[in-house]
Amino acid sequence: MFKPLIIYIGLRYTRAKRRTQFISFITLTSVLGIALGVTALITVLSVMNGFEDELRQRILGMTAHSTITGRGGELDDWQVLKEKVKDLPHIEGAAPFVNGQVMVNAGRRVSGTLLRGILPDQEPAVSEVGEKMKVGELSDLQAGKYQIVLGAELATYLGATVGDKITVISPQVNSTPAGIIPRLRRFTVSGIFEVGMYEYDRNMAIIHIDDAAKLFRMGSNVSGLRLKLDDLFNAPEISHELARQLYGDYFVSDWTNAHSNFFQAIRTEKRVMFIILLLIVAVAAFNIVSTLVMVVTDKRGDIAILKTQGLTPKGVMGIFIVLGAIIGLIGTALGTVGGVLLALNVETIVPAIEKFFGVHFMAADVYYISTLPSKLAWVDVYVIAIVAFSLSLLATIYPAWQASRVNPAEVLRYE
Repeated sequence: MFKPLIIYIGLRYTRAKRRTQFISFITLTSVLGIALGVTALITVLSVMNGFEDELRQRILGMTAHSTITGRGGELDDWQVLKEKVKDLPHIEGAAPFVNGQVMVNAGRRVSGTLLRGILPDQEPAVSEVGEKMKVGELSDLQAGKYQIVLGAELATYLGATVGDKITVISPQVNSTPAGIIPRLRRFTVSGIFEVGMYEYDRNMAIIHIDDAAKLFRMGSNVSGLRLKLDDLFNAPEISHELARQLYGDYFVSDWTNAHSNFFQAIRTEKRVMFIILLLIVAVAAFNIVSTLVMVVTDKRGDIAILKTQGLTPKGVMGIFIVLGAIIGLIGTALGTVGGVLLALNVETIVPAIEKFFGVHFMAADVYYISTLPSKLAWVDVYVIAIVAFSLSLLATIYPAWQASRVNPAEVLRYE
């Protein structure tokens, strides 16, 4: 079977003789180092992708993909506007809302919170809060009964449960003979929701939109319309096109505006983690340098003979580049397979480890996300494999160049 000379010799040098067992050991550590580094990189990035996806789902379960508000903070024609936008491309749902900052009081506890007025029958079209109810149902909210649904953390802080009375204090005031006093309204707790995000569980309460309009003196107006899109990742483009079609006294925003800093921080953290873990791969890859330097020293006689028989310096370089490439390729392949398998099964492996050792890495009473979610992105796998193999090839250049400079006359003089 025909094999090019350079590749044949490069492959031959991967098999150690008895007197070069130490070189083989260094070669093995280089392979394992690259494999472990690639495995760790793929697994960690997959877990970070899983966390990002989980957080995005929880945030978007409460935040609309896109929001239409009036320039003055109110919409007076929301019914007409809703009928207009629901038939537009990419719009899957629309629901009105009223937002306002209030103080809530229960006993001796007082807390500031965002109060959101909704229509219980329309809210499922734009959010998942109805699926996150811990106690009660969203449909329990009825106009005129002044019922309120609290976030789980807010309810815990206030010490409030279903059936308790709490006082909602609006920043708007009433003028009375006794002076100016804030607007107060007693509400009955009808439910508690838990999204799993502190921002909402601690700082949000929900009431019927009619009760909110009365509390904030908005009459038949609302704060705006919340929209659900068919492609949340294309929300900026869809919102821009929607604003162009709804030219007038409307302001259109999307979820990336409200949470851009948060997701930018996650992406920055992911890049930093990629660089840090890539250093592990780089260290392992550059172990190839020491391996090949020792191989070159051990094979100086062979190199001299090959040169006297007509092998060019480029051919000598090619032999050791092939040898280093094989080491990098095996390490990268093993690491890629191991990383993919671990990333796809991390949600099974981690609970098994916790059960075996009797520990909890992320206790449910401490962390909102008590499991390690994993989302394998094949683009990450390709990039990591290519970068790892490229570093391995880069590490072969100096030893291969040194081998090409071996002088046959000096080496064979003592043979």
